[in-house]
Amino acid sequence: MAITEAAQSNHDQLFPGHISTLKVSDPELIEIFDNWAFDEIIKASDMDIRLRLMVQLAALIACHAVGEYRAMLDGALNVGVTPVEVKEIIYQAVPYAGMGRVFDFIHATNEVFRNRGINLPLEGQSTTTAQTRHAEGLAIQKRFFGERIDAMVAQSPKDQLHIQHFLSANCFGDYYTRKGLDLKTRELLTFAMLAALGGCEPQLAGHVAGNLAVDNDRQVLIDTLTQLLPFIGYPRTLNALRVVDEGTSA
Repeated sequence: MAITEAAQSNHDQLFPGHISTLKVSDPELIEIFDNWAFDEIIKASDMDIRLRLMVQLAALIACHAVGEYRAMLDGALNVGVTPVEVKEIIYQAVPYAGMGRVFDFIHATNEVFRNRGINLPLEGQSTTTAQTRHAEGLAIQKRFFGERIDAMVAQSPKDQLHIQHFLSANCFGDYYTRKGLDLKTRELLTFAMLAALGGCEPQLAGHVAGNLAVDNDRQVLIDTLTQLLPFIGYPRTLNALRVVDEGTSA
């Protein structure tokens, strides 16, 4: 077996002039993986290359795959994903993967940026204030999930109401309202993160509905999972596909 011309071309587009050390130490594995991930997988959907790299970066954060993230970050920057977009992917991961998992990626990204001569900090993207964050976050929640948000608050035990407040003000008010990425992209990134985390099927189901509300249709969600498959594996991909099937059935 040899690496196909298409796989080599797609790999070189992301990593021009790079020679993998694994290609020397583990040539059979690299031939299998590259022919699949950089040829067959890419042919299986029409996803734009920039969006493909963004959802893959989001999934790698959720998997806590720091080494692979660093490699793919270079590829993403090489094909036009902007530093602001990269930072917003990382920030969007905080309410879903948690700072304990995201912390390492902030430092890895900053190191890559410094090596590329990208000055930090980047321009701020926040749009809300302490006074507006809850109302603006709640508005986005209701756009995504409709009346279910009022029902969640109404049915919440009193000693858990603060969590519902945090969801509106922090998860949505602090993050979804930021500039740098539009709502459609942010919601697709969230879908990618939840699929990659695994064990989050109830939340994933909610965000299938959220994606449909911002016109990320069934095909977009399937294309996303197709492009994540090499990095998150079959079990999590198949579980996520089941949730998509349930959420998009007639």
